[in-house]
Amino acid sequence: MSLRLRLSLTLGAAFALIWALAAAWMLSDLRNQMMFSLDQRLVASARMVAGLMEQLPPVPSKGEGTHFSAEQLNIPGGMACQVSSLRGEILARSHSDPQQTLEAEKLGFHDQMIDGAPWRSFTLARGDLRITTADRQIEREALNMSILLAASVPVGVALLGCLCLLWLGIGQGLAPLNRMRDALMRRSADSLEPLQIQPLPSELQPLLETQNQLLQRIGKTIERERRLTGDAAHELRSPLTAIKTHLQVARMTQGSARDQSLARAEEGADRMHRTLEQLLLLARVEGSLSFDDGVQCNAEQVAKLAIQDAASGDRQRIRFQAPGKVSAAPVQMPAVLSIAALRNLLDNALRHTPADKAVELSLETTGNRVQFVVRDHGPGIAEEDLQHLTQRFWRNGQSTGCGLGLAIVQAIVQRCGCTLHFDSRPDGLRVELTMPLQPA
Repeated sequence: MSLRLRLSLTLGAAFALIWALAAAWMLSDLRNQMMFSLDQRLVASARMVAGLMEQLPPVPSKGEGTHFSAEQLNIPGGMACQVSSLRGEILARSHSDPQQTLEAEKLGFHDQMIDGAPWRSFTLARGDLRITTADRQIEREALNMSILLAASVPVGVALLGCLCLLWLGIGQGLAPLNRMRDALMRRSADSLEPLQIQPLPSELQPLLETQNQLLQRIGKTIERERRLTGDAAHELRSPLTAIKTHLQVARMTQGSARDQSLARAEEGADRMHRTLEQLLLLARVEGSLSFDDGVQCNAEQVAKLAIQDAASGDRQRIRFQAPGKVSAAPVQMPAVLSIAALRNLLDNALRHTPADKAVELSLETTGNRVQFVVRDHGPGIAEEDLQHLTQRFWRNGQSTGCGLGLAIVQAIVQRCGCTLHFDSRPDGLRVELTMPLQPA
C-alpha cells in the first residue's frame, strides 16, 4: 500500500467519523426542534380555535356535532380539530376524518391511536369547552425526513469534497519525496555525488542530508577499498618477486648458495604470510564480524598474553612494570582484540628498538579504564609523521614491517571505544592505549 493511499485512508476515516458524529448531533437536534415546532403548531391552532369559538354563535350541546371546514376554523391542512364539552359530547369538528373521535379527557399533549394510525394531539380547556387539535404521526415523520434529507445532502457533498481535496493535498505534499525518488532513479549505479533537490520542506531536509552523508561514506569506503587493493597488490608483489628470484637462483646453483637462496625464499614466504594474516584481521575488525567468544581477561592477563605473542621466545626484550594493585575487572571488549592491539604495539616497538635495549610496558587503572603505555628506545619519529602512523601500508624509511600493525590498532580503537595517543621523543616513541573496564 502506498504512503499516499495509507494517509488518505487514515485521515479520510478520521474526517468521516468526525463529520458523521457532527452530522448525527446536528440532525438529532434538528429533529427535536422540528418536533417541538410541530407541537407548538398544535398549541397555537387550539388557542386560535378557542378564540374563534368565542366569536361564533353557541353550538348545540346535543347531537352528533356540527361539522366545520378547516378553513372556517383556520386549521392548517393535515390537522384535525375537535370541540367537546366537559361531559364528552362532541360539539364541533373540523371534518369527518378520522371517523373515530379524538380523546379529550387528558389535557396537554397525548399520543393516541385513531383508526389504527398514530396521532399526536393537544387538548386545551377553555371554559366549558375542550378544544383538541391533532395531526398524524406519519405526516410528521415524513416532514421530518424531508427536512433531514435536505440537511444531509450538503453535509455529504461537503464530506466528499473534503476527501477529494485531502487526496490532492496529500499528493501535493508528497511531491518532494517523488522528486527525491526520481532523482535517485535517474542516477547511474556508480554515481555518488550528493543529491541537490530544491525546494525541499524542512521535514525532508534531514533525510536529504542523511542520504548525502551515506553517499559520502560509501564513496570513502569504496576509495579506501580501492587503495587497499592497490596497496595490497603492490605489497604482495615484492615478496612474490623475491621468492621467484631466489627460487630461480636456487635452481641454477648448488651447495651453500642454493641453501641461502632457499632460506631467503622461505623468509619472503613468511613475510607474505604475515601480511595476509594482518590483512585478514584488519578486514574482520573493520567489518561486522563478532569477536565475542565468551573469554574475558583482566588488564594484567592481556599484558602477559600480548608479551607472549609479541616476544616469540625472547621475553627478555620486553620489561613489564605492573603496579602493586591491579584491578581484577575484565576488559570490556573481546579478549582477542585487546590482546591483538597491545601485541601490535609491542611488535612495532621491538622492530624499532635496538637489540641491546628493552621495550618498556606499564599499565595503570583509573576508575573504569586501564591505560597501557608502550615505550621503545628507537630513533623516534618526526612530529609531522605522527598523523600517518595509523595509515595502512605507511612506513618510514627505517621500518621493516608491512605497515598494517598500527592500522589494525586504530581499527580496534574505533570499534571498541578505546583511545590511542602517540608521543614522539628524541630517545624513542611513547604510545598510550586506553581500554574500558567492565563496571564492578
